[in-house]
Formats: sequence, C-alpha cells, structure tokens
Amino acid sequence: MTPAPTPVTTATPLRQNRNFSLLWLGEGVSLLGNATTAVLLPLLAVVDFGAGPGWMGALTAAAWLPWLVIGLPAGAWVDRMAPRRVMIVADLVAAAALASVPVTWAVGALTLPHLVAVALANGACTVFFRTAYGKLIPDIVETRHLEQANGRMFGTESTMQVVGPGAGGVMAQFLSAAGGLAVDAVSYVVSAACLWRIRPSGESSAPDTDTEPLMTRIREGITYVAHDPYLRPLTLIGGVSNFGLTGFTTLLVLFMVDDLALSPSVVGFALMAGSVGGIVGAALSGRFSRRWGSGRAAVGLMLASGPTTLLLVMAGPGWQTMWLIVGVFLTDVCIIAGNVIRNAWRQRYVPGHLMGRAITTSQVINFGTMPVAAATAGLLGEQIGLRSTIAVMAAIHLVSTLAVLLTPLARVRDLPSPAHSSVAGEPR
Repeated sequence: MTPAPTPVTTATPLRQNRNFSLLWLGEGVSLLGNATTAVLLPLLAVVDFGAGPGWMGALTAAAWLPWLVIGLPAGAWVDRMAPRRVMIVADLVAAAALASVPVTWAVGALTLPHLVAVALANGACTVFFRTAYGKLIPDIVETRHLEQANGRMFGTESTMQVVGPGAGGVMAQFLSAAGGLAVDAVSYVVSAACLWRIRPSGESSAPDTDTEPLMTRIREGITYVAHDPYLRPLTLIGGVSNFGLTGFTTLLVLFMVDDLALSPSVVGFALMAGSVGGIVGAALSGRFSRRWGSGRAAVGLMLASGPTTLLLVMAGPGWQTMWLIVGVFLTDVCIIAGNVIRNAWRQRYVPGHLMGRAITTSQVINFGTMPVAAATAGLLGEQIGLRSTIAVMAAIHLVSTLAVLLTPLARVRDLPSPAHSSVAGEPR
C-alpha cells in the first residue's frame, strides 16, 4: 500500500501562492462557464427543438448520472494518477463536447440526443475534475490555509451562480444559445491553461504505481469511509439531507409562480438570495470555525440549516414572500459555510492515497439521492400539492440534521486531526 503523503508546507501566504491563484482563476472562469451552460443547454432544447418535460428530465438526469455510474471507479483511477493532469484532460474533453454543439448547429445536424450526450459527457468530466480537485488542493495549499482556500472557491462558485444565469441569457439573446456554448467551451480551455501552469510539489501529484485490481481499490475506499466514525455519519446524513433539499428546490420555482403568483423578476431575486447567502457563508466560514471550533461550527451550521428551510413553507403572497427569501438566504449561508469547513477538514484528514476514493464514495451517496428526490417531489407535488410537498421535503432535511446529535461529531470542539484517521480496511 502506498504510504500517506507528507503534507506540503510553505511559508507563502495564500494571496501570494501562485499555484492557488492560477487554480482560483481557472476554476472561476470554468464555474462561470458551468453556470451559463446550465441555462443554455435547456434553453437550446426548448427554443430550437420544442423539448417537453421528458427531454428536459433527460438533460437533468444526464448531468448527475455519471456520479452513479462511474463515481466509484473514477475515485480509484484518480488515486492512481497525477490530479492536475486529470483536471486538464477533463477540461479539454468538456470543451470539445460543448464545442460540438455550435458546430453541428451551424450545419443543421444538431439533435436532442446530441444535447443529452453533451450533458452526459460534461457530467462525466465533472466527476473526474471534482475528484482530482479535492486531491490537488492539499498539494498546493498549506494545511493552515485550507479553510481559507475552500472558502474562496465556494464563494467564487456562489458568485458565478449569481452571474451565470444572467450571462447565459445575454449570450443567448445576442449570440444564440448555441453560440453561447462556444464561449463556454473556451472557458474550459482557459481553465486547462491555468492548470497547465501550476507546479504542485506534493507527493500525491505523482502517479501512483500501485497495481492492485480496480475492484480492490474501490472496496478499500468504501471500507475506509464506512469504518470511519466521522466520515460515515457525514456521508449518510449528507445523502438524506440532499434528498430533502433537492426535493423542495425542484418545486421551488413552480411554487413561487403558481402558488405565490410572483413575477419573474421577484422569482429571480429570490433565487439570487440563495447564491448571495452562499457567498456570505463562504466568507464567514473561517470566522465560525475559529470562534467555535471546527467541530462545533460544522454541527451548529448543520442544525441551523434545518429550521431555516421551514421558513419557505410560511411564505405567502405580498409581504409574506419575505419568509421565502429569508429562508433561502439563511439556508444557503448555513450549508455553504458548513461545506467549506467540512471540505477543508477532509482534505487534512484523509490520507492522500485514499483521497479520490473517499471523495467519490461520499459523493455517490450524496448525489445519488438527488435524481430520486426530484422524481419523488414531482410525484408528490401532483398528489398533495406544492406547499405540502415542500413541507415534507424540508422536514426530511430537518430530521437528517438532527441525526448529527447522535454522532461523535457532536462531542468534539474541533474535528479530529489526520492522526486519528482510520487505516483503510481497518475499523477502529
């Protein structure tokens, strides 16, 4: 078994860390491309092909399906490779997939199955990129700066979620949806160029020469997460929590339009409140962790995110719309701040040779519940109504957060150090 890598330490402040600055720039451009693609692909399907609910569902499912199909093997593969190279290849493949849309559109050969295939390819590239990213960060950022680095990345992602939809709409208006996707393809090339200039020095940046069979490596990752008393509950709680969160967000726009009779501008403002909340949460995460301890902050934010979702159910016409806006804002503050703290801790805690598999094992469970939640919410919405379904989904999320009180996480001030990490395959 390859030994755990020694963390890279430098005396360079994060703002002067050239490698992180390149990653931050490239990821920011790529995230903007992601946010606009999420608007342009379905817009192209509707406007040019008159796609109905079935095709729209296929486009959405294609984006998440790769986590279920290739998530576990991707983690094992990434653990054998240099993460920077994996990210560069993922960016370039995604760029090629997106670039194929305007080319085939220009010659009249674009079809709806082609759009679904592009969404599928983009989703697969996201699996590899996100997995390798989690492994690269500890190689280029000093351990004590991990929370700050993750806060910047999550804050950037939330910012792009504010800017992206509007930018996608402008591109569709002036360039056409297909032309906008050509710009998105360029954003991935920019990200790849930035990654190419990074020079990581960590041991995990070198390819792993371990020749164990793929299934053995996958099993090691699953066993490691399943036996760890901290990773296991976070993963299971995350899966149930995501089920509830995805369930009510699936119906949120429809609820605002049909039940609350909100105008498109107010709907947009309400959705933007969530992204702004994400920016605030990312900015405050370090302060929460320093003041309360990383363990107490992670648990407290998780618990606080439960009641805030119930504010959405209290929303009504007129001034009561504020309940929804405040609820969306506070929920995203809590969730993003908690994500920053947990991600930074995981990058310190998990041995480098297991990082990819630990990430994908967790994400398969966390993301695997999302398409099921969306389908369940749609069926429930037709049977019991939108408000009642949102209440059920918010309650599921609330109950999942309360479960953290039954775990070892609730009994520590700070999340444990790497020395406490379980050895793969060996329960404590």
